[in-house]
Amino acid sequence: MASNKTDVEVIIGGRVFTLSGSEDEEYLQRVASYLNGKLAEFAKVEGMKRQPVDVQNVLMQINIADDYFKAKEEIDRLEGQLSDKEKELYDIKHELIATQIKLENTEKNMKTLQETVNNDSLKMIQMETELKSLRK
Repeated sequence: MASNKTDVEVIIGGRVFTLSGSEDEEYLQRVASYLNGKLAEFAKVEGMKRQPVDVQNVLMQINIADDYFKAKEEIDRLEGQLSDKEKELYDIKHELIATQIKLENTEKNMKTLQETVNNDSLKMIQMETELKSLRK
């Protein structure tokens, strides 16, 4: 199964490169834009141009790796928060179900008690009627 390969020409650091990948053109352009942003950041740093090109490249790689690890830590933190929220939601759903069951049981008990009260009221009326008839 062949994947769709995208080839796109981008400009990085003033030079034209052809990027190829399974991602769409917009994504590859964003990658180039990110790298151009990093190059612009480095151009503003005093003394960077005095460094040998290989040192500049290593510093750039370190900076990009730093961005990557910070982003990964943020993702891990957010995934942890999401997991905590999912557990909290799960607990709340179970609490809601338990409360609904208690409510249904309470309503059944209340209905049973109301029937008992109604039956007892009828018995009382019958007994009062019998008592009145006995007194006559």
